[in-house]
Amino acid sequence: MFIEALKAQNPALIEAAIKLWRQGDILPDTCVIDVDQVLENGRRLLEIAESHGITLYLMTKQLGRNPWMAKRLIEIGFHGAVAVDFKEARTLRNAEVPVSHVGHLVQVPSGLVHENVTSATEMITVFSLEKAQEISDAAQRAGLTQAIMLKVFDEKDKLYPGQEAGFPLSEMEKTAAAIGNMPGVKISGLTHFPCLLWDQDLQQTQPTPNLHTLLQARDRLRTLGIEVAQLNAPSASSCSTLSLLAEYGVTHAEPGHALTGTIPANQRGDQPERIAMLYLTEISHQFQGNSYCFGGGYYRRGHAQHALVYPLQGGVACANVLPMDDSSIDYHIGLAGEFPIATPVVMCFRTQVFVTRSDVALVSGISHGKPVLEALYDSLGNPICGGSRE
Repeated sequence: MFIEALKAQNPALIEAAIKLWRQGDILPDTCVIDVDQVLENGRRLLEIAESHGITLYLMTKQLGRNPWMAKRLIEIGFHGAVAVDFKEARTLRNAEVPVSHVGHLVQVPSGLVHENVTSATEMITVFSLEKAQEISDAAQRAGLTQAIMLKVFDEKDKLYPGQEAGFPLSEMEKTAAAIGNMPGVKISGLTHFPCLLWDQDLQQTQPTPNLHTLLQARDRLRTLGIEVAQLNAPSASSCSTLSLLAEYGVTHAEPGHALTGTIPANQRGDQPERIAMLYLTEISHQFQGNSYCFGGGYYRRGHAQHALVYPLQGGVACANVLPMDDSSIDYHIGLAGEFPIATPVVMCFRTQVFVTRSDVALVSGISHGKPVLEALYDSLGNPICGGSRE
């Protein structure tokens, strides 16, 4: 999906990945991240967000819940991390990364409510009155008032499978009244997902009906005298969409793919964010005229189409990625044609590292031609023994 953008924006990352592989520093099935470019992308996002009065949380799931990278992004100005689920929150907090927002897209389980309420969590998203009550009870026991964010939806909205949740827009007044009787919580925000999506035909990122539902929910609460401090509109947050979000009054966004430049708008390599991550593997074997790489990093919405193959004798070959079967485990990734066994292969596609088995290699100094492997983690944010240089 992003091979051409990678070649245009960050060819040095390809060279660095292959060099580290040839030295034996990294293995096949590794996401190699240019940390300097991620930080540069982050600075650009922060600068534009500040000019529009938008606060940015850091999303790490695309990077494999990586605490090393999260700490450095917070150092340059990101307002803490948003944890997409409770296990990400645990990983980040165990690594002493400030977690500001939890509960969206996955609720806080009952057994972790007290922990999250007492961990200086700025915002907790809730999908139900029962969860709001649990949070209120925990906050009262701790002598606190916890800010909560309501996830909303309307019948016409787009919801991804496995993410069906939220308070109906039609019951916003009823919901607000019920939560108003819970002294340990305060409605301080609203959210929905996805609020923006890439339109392949228009070649633009467009607002979804979900964003308009979010705005209607805000207006309904406003008529009740409830002024929400955070209007959070995630999905496709990037340098080119922050101004659009600001026009709609959005106050908070959660860039993830924008940090690595792997946003759909960047397929041609023409966005302010530059590609900062690739997938490195190698040819395992050949079978019936095709070649098969070591797998583990396939993501079914990644749209991987092409790969670059680098034979030992020099040069580069472009190969088509064979269609993957979503019902099977990605033990191997197929390439059309025969290539020498033990040849390095580079791909660049949209991924969610935390749902893969990939290693994550954090590399600095790439733009100077002197790559340094700073740290090596697994896909769930745990350091790999011998890999961390901290």
